[in-house]
Amino acid sequence: MRIGRTVVIMMALGLMGSCQWFASSEARTRERVARELNAIDWNRVDQFPLFDTCDELAEKQEKRRCFEQTLVMHLTMTLQDFEFRSEGALKDTLYIDFIIDNQGGISVLSIENLPELERENPQFEGIISRSLKSLPRLQPALKQGIPVATQYRLPLILSTDE
Repeated sequence: MRIGRTVVIMMALGLMGSCQWFASSEARTRERVARELNAIDWNRVDQFPLFDTCDELAEKQEKRRCFEQTLVMHLTMTLQDFEFRSEGALKDTLYIDFIIDNQGGISVLSIENLPELERENPQFEGIISRSLKSLPRLQPALKQGIPVATQYRLPLILSTDE
């Protein structure tokens, strides 16, 4: 009987020791994951959103340049047909905040309000919103290979002659 009791005690001690082994392994895994998460720069994406016309195999900065140029060109083409009305000279910068979601969809968050521009051109904000929403198809930004939403602030310089 003594041998049986000793075997049971040894097994119980072995099980307790193995639980501690699993717990320390789990703790090490948590620590490793926490270190890796802390090392990630959550304010930067690995790949900027891409229009279909941009080269997917290009370097990161080239992809960014293509994204920005396509966006600006699209807005410029939209606004070139718009006739601004202004009682006096207008020289100001307007900021457009928008988000590109993890599916590539665009939502306008806000367009900075310039009272004189809105008073004389009430349709301006709608034109900007429609222009952004009519952008060509976009692939969302990527972080660690996962599609993520990204927020942008676009300065729009307004300048009219008297």
